[in-house]
Amino acid sequence: MQAVFSKVKLSGKSIAGLVIFVLIASVAQMMIPTLLAGMIDTGVSSKDEKLIISIAIAMIILSVVVFITNALSARISAKVATKFSADIREEMFRKVQDFSAAEVDKFGTPSLITRSTTDVTTIQTFMSMALRFGILAPMMTAVGLILSIVTAGELSILLAIAIPVLVIVAAALIVVASRHSIRLRGIIDKINQLFLENLEGVRVIRAFNKQQHEVDRFEVTNDESATVSKKQFRASGALIPVVTMLFGVTNVVLLGVGTGYVMYAGMEVGVLIAATQYINIILLGIIMVTYVVSLFPEAFACFKRVGEVFETETTIKDPEKPVEKGTCKGTVEFKDVTFSYPGADEPVVKDINFVSKPGEMTAIIGRTGCGKSSVVKLIPRLYDTLFGEVLVDGVNVKDYKLSDLRDLIGYVPQKNVLFTGDIASNLNFGKEDGSEKDWEEAVRVACAKEFVEKKDGVYHSAIAQGGTNLSGGQRQRMAIARAIMKKPEVYIFDDSFSALDMKTDKELRANLKEAMGNDATMIVVAQRVGTIIDATRIIVLDNGKAVGIGTHKELLKNCQLYREIAEIQLGKEVVENEIRSA
Repeated sequence: MQAVFSKVKLSGKSIAGLVIFVLIASVAQMMIPTLLAGMIDTGVSSKDEKLIISIAIAMIILSVVVFITNALSARISAKVATKFSADIREEMFRKVQDFSAAEVDKFGTPSLITRSTTDVTTIQTFMSMALRFGILAPMMTAVGLILSIVTAGELSILLAIAIPVLVIVAAALIVVASRHSIRLRGIIDKINQLFLENLEGVRVIRAFNKQQHEVDRFEVTNDESATVSKKQFRASGALIPVVTMLFGVTNVVLLGVGTGYVMYAGMEVGVLIAATQYINIILLGIIMVTYVVSLFPEAFACFKRVGEVFETETTIKDPEKPVEKGTCKGTVEFKDVTFSYPGADEPVVKDINFVSKPGEMTAIIGRTGCGKSSVVKLIPRLYDTLFGEVLVDGVNVKDYKLSDLRDLIGYVPQKNVLFTGDIASNLNFGKEDGSEKDWEEAVRVACAKEFVEKKDGVYHSAIAQGGTNLSGGQRQRMAIARAIMKKPEVYIFDDSFSALDMKTDKELRANLKEAMGNDATMIVVAQRVGTIIDATRIIVLDNGKAVGIGTHKELLKNCQLYREIAEIQLGKEVVENEIRSA
């Protein structure tokens, strides 16, 4: 909880106003039993109608005051709790935006979604109740205790037994419920993960006829959730009935003992009624606190989970003294670079060295899982190197301000992500003030013009979430066009031509070369030899190591792995002819 409150503050003015209104409501409510006692013992016994009416009017006025102040306190508490939860969500969103891929992997997407939605909503509900009843109940109890001792004297000793019993029972049930609540949050994360996997992989699940397998897998986690939920609700649900029972028993004992005082000790009936009202109000305050406390176990678990996000420091951050952003030419250099994913047993990239200059195309090829994508992720600092340096224009990428570094790069990831909106808004993700002329040029270079101009709204045609209303090749070309809109100094294409046919692939690369000229550096991760055949240099990776660097023809002669890949894709005869002609 401390981690949350250190990041998000409650409004001091609102809390002060809430305390004032709650105090007025408490005092006004506590005055009503005293007036009632006076009405019975003085007005009724003496049959003084004027006194009875005047006391009744005073009680009505106090009741209205209680109503108004309670309504205002409820409004303030709701406003403060809503603002508090909104600030938590905003702070979490900002925090996650700063996370590197390693931190996102640590929590997992389903868990981050649950923490920023369901968990924050639970905190909001708890805070709303705690701000109102958590302030009102102690005030009612304190004032009630004082007045009951003054009014009822020895009769109020009953509270010395009732209150400790209530506190002990409530504390025991809360401890049990808290343990189950924390465990339940983790299970909910797992349920969200299963839902997300099923929604994203629904086509694969149906294609392999694995629906029942997924249902069975979900049932195991769902049953575990139900079991833990039952245990939590049994503990927290027992709280109110137990307190209510103790409340009833206390009332019965109070009336029984009080009747004896009236009959044998000369206590007035009005005093007994007032004492009963005060003690009931005290117990009501305790019930309010109990209700708030019953919400605490789940809220505590949510506070803890949100606090974990706040307390997690990103491993990739701006340097203390970043270099000044000057005129960038776009030269990219890797010096003895070794990289390992967090928690991995061994590095995925080992001792990589190369230089790529403006006007040049550097290609990376190799078997699946050899570390091709990992290499290019180091340039925009999605991850940091374990050893060695990645330089842009001779400056280590760790010495750039992150925003300055990423402004230099146009990155097209392996998984093409489009955002809900229209074509224009997705293109302007690369350039905020992009005009229609910029859009036309970007889609032309990316070979997307053919399908964009056929749409009814052209650049204002809707894009569904994730770009699901476009084919794989169309999404890929849109992602490339978005990077082109940026006109960066360094282009990174992470297997970004895989969904294109050979003709479109060739045409797009020609357009890129023409549009870039000698002003930008291009680094391409590819699976197809045909995509990189004209590259200035090709880096062949095997198990994270560069086993060959050179042009297409040089590698056919000198690199066995590259030759094998080329023979499979182009044909053995074609490869042999190329070697002879070289």
